[in-house]
Amino acid sequence: MIELSYSGTFETVLTDEKKAALQEIHANLINKQGQGSEFLGWLDWPSSVSPEFLRRIQNAAESIQQKAEVLVVIGIGGSYLGAKAALSSLSPYFDQGDKKPEVLFAGHHVSGEYLKQLLSYLDGKEVMVNVISKSGKTTEPALAFRFLKKYMDERYGDAAAERIIVTTDAEKGALVNLAIENGYERFVVPEDVGGRYSVFTAVGLLPIAAAGFSIEQLMAGAKDAEAAYKDFDAENNAALRYAAARHHLYSEGYTTEVMAIFEPKLSYIQEWWKQLFGESEGKEGKGIFPASVSFTTDLHSMGQYIQDGTRNLFESFLLVRESNDDLTVFEAENDGDELNYLAGITLQEFNHVAYKGTSAAHLEGGVPQLTLTIEKMDEFHLGHLFYFYMIACAYSAYLLDINPFDQPGVEDYKNNIFKLLKKPGY
Repeated sequence: MIELSYSGTFETVLTDEKKAALQEIHANLINKQGQGSEFLGWLDWPSSVSPEFLRRIQNAAESIQQKAEVLVVIGIGGSYLGAKAALSSLSPYFDQGDKKPEVLFAGHHVSGEYLKQLLSYLDGKEVMVNVISKSGKTTEPALAFRFLKKYMDERYGDAAAERIIVTTDAEKGALVNLAIENGYERFVVPEDVGGRYSVFTAVGLLPIAAAGFSIEQLMAGAKDAEAAYKDFDAENNAALRYAAARHHLYSEGYTTEVMAIFEPKLSYIQEWWKQLFGESEGKEGKGIFPASVSFTTDLHSMGQYIQDGTRNLFESFLLVRESNDDLTVFEAENDGDELNYLAGITLQEFNHVAYKGTSAAHLEGGVPQLTLTIEKMDEFHLGHLFYFYMIACAYSAYLLDINPFDQPGVEDYKNNIFKLLKKPGY
């Protein structure tokens, strides 16, 4: 399902010592033991999720579609990036006029201008809200929900309770209490699944289903990936090989990974990937820095640095073989733009050629490369891709002897903000 190639040789990467380390990591993952094992609920989630759970998600999504022209999803980090990545990857670039509801996001930053204009935009449209926070107290979404709850209460009165859905912890936290008190429909963030690994839970599935995409196919793709990467097979397990190559390059001094795409709608997959690897690996003075570029656009800007800059980076290309829509270059009568030599090729074919030319140039410039290719961008292949990156990330972090599932450094900036704002207790 995932084609993986590497500019070096996997024989160099997969030494006997590396294979032994990976085999131990693999065994610990499958047996759910080792550092952070209490957060491995995502590992077999695709194969263990019940049809009843998916039906409940689908029923809620259909209710949203019937009641709302706009669904506002409130969350930050893993509470929004998975859904945003899926919606951006699967949706057409321009509104086709047949999608209901429009899915918008809030609480993923603190911009008064954004939030005020969002509230103004909602006027005259039927609205529902899905607020997502495991603790219920993360500042950015909590602030956004304070404003949106007030808006919904003032606009809909008692009926607002039927238009707000909460996705949070099963038993504890501010949102649980608020949901019970107000009678909001409630979905659970599993205790053993961290935010950046939560796209296949209600966190990601409800917004994706509400937007009209098939969560059954998404989960089928994830289940396919779970089965594909369950066996330790150093010759065929692409997730294991990707992690091993990354670790090898890191040990050779390549400390930045630049994910490159040729289809702009994949940009939020890059953002989701950056959180996944950045929060999972960046600890104890270790870790590969995840960066991203969109080609061919960034070949006219960052391409110069990648070609000739500091040699501490490697590229990982994410390619999609088939386009969902395309144009073929036609022959112009006068050839005034001198492009008739391209007549007959599609723009997707142009991008594939651009990849080959870019790859060759950057290799010559001393940039090692990994290339991941998927057949097409639909729910099934996206589900497989999400799971591939999650398990590869776990391998990668464990190779660095790091717990992939905590994020202790994130608390530092929060504590400083709370002190500056004189929050009680800080």
